[in-house]
Amino acid sequence: MKFTVPALSLAAMAGLLTACGGGGGGSSTPTPTQMGSVAVSLTDAPACGFDAVNVTVSKVRIHQSSSASDTDSGWTDITLSPARKINLLNLNNGALEALGTASLGAGHYSQLRLVLGSGTNANTVVKTGTTTEVALDTPSALQSGIKLVNEFDVAAGQRVDLVLDFDACKSVVTRGNSGGYNLKPVVKVVPTALNGISGFVATAALGSHVAVSAQQNGVIVASTVPNATTGEFNLARLPAGNYDVVITGDGYAASVVGAVPVTASAMTQLSTVAAPIVPAVSLGRNISGSVTQNPVSSTEPAVVAAMQAISGGPTVTLKYTLTPIGGGAYTLAGLPVAAPRYVTYSGTLPLVFGAAATVPLPGQYRVDASAIGYTSKSAPLVDVSTADQANVNFTLTP
Repeated sequence: MKFTVPALSLAAMAGLLTACGGGGGGSSTPTPTQMGSVAVSLTDAPACGFDAVNVTVSKVRIHQSSSASDTDSGWTDITLSPARKINLLNLNNGALEALGTASLGAGHYSQLRLVLGSGTNANTVVKTGTTTEVALDTPSALQSGIKLVNEFDVAAGQRVDLVLDFDACKSVVTRGNSGGYNLKPVVKVVPTALNGISGFVATAALGSHVAVSAQQNGVIVASTVPNATTGEFNLARLPAGNYDVVITGDGYAASVVGAVPVTASAMTQLSTVAAPIVPAVSLGRNISGSVTQNPVSSTEPAVVAAMQAISGGPTVTLKYTLTPIGGGAYTLAGLPVAAPRYVTYSGTLPLVFGAAATVPLPGQYRVDASAIGYTSKSAPLVDVSTADQANVNFTLTP
């Protein structure tokens, strides 16, 4: 799941940088007529419980071979000098941070590496409600860069644009009982074209931790938060396909738009500033418990998600959270007691929502726990319709 982002409508564009390093791995230097170019930018999805997630980018490396090591020849580097400290939470609703461009020989390329700085306070977080930067422990294995296997072709005289989506929410994990935070980067290459899903949420709901996600079969593909002033949201750069859009907020029932079509080159609009989506008020309650990993993992947190199935519609995730590395306590806070409001996308605005029948009943959730390397577990019926539910515990085994 991705979550997949405060709202800035303007891209934070930096000057283009000159690349250094090898030029594509061939035995001879390509002539100018054989050259193309690549431009790389960074974007983000929203984070959980942080006002800032800062990473320092020092370079982007590009190679034709997906198996090339960091010491092999043939790398082309985009070097940021000086290295640039970027707050990922400023890169939302389609905003980009341009990292630079490089000349490449025409051909097929299979590997990118995003290299982060490792100095004091190079990578930090600021917890919500505080002002202190807390250093992220960055594994030494990342010194050669975050490896991204992505296939793309460069044609002579043409430019290829690549966007790296750095998922701040899933990349910051708590270090068990010892406290502090680890950086466990979750980065993927996303479409460059500014396509996706856009709309407006009523401004009266803003300030209630409103989040908007695009999902497929309950898996969050991308997410954002609306602009804090206008309520505008953009779920940008989605692979073409159909998505279920889920809008949640503390004190509100979920609003779900089913089967929203996305093309490769256009934005699908769900609402306008004159007729925004207005969430329905709902009491919220909590589900809490713990996840035990047996054996204990030294690197992986568990993901716990609360889901509901809409009768005649999709299964969607309303809330999720990460445990500390190796498992531990979790809380899914503010789950709506009221039924979701649902409408199937029609293209005619404004969309008209109605109270959805859910399986099980409203206020009842399926809770899933999962971790990389472990078999997922599910609690199929957790009822918060009359009270919070504690001790919803899971034991995960390989």
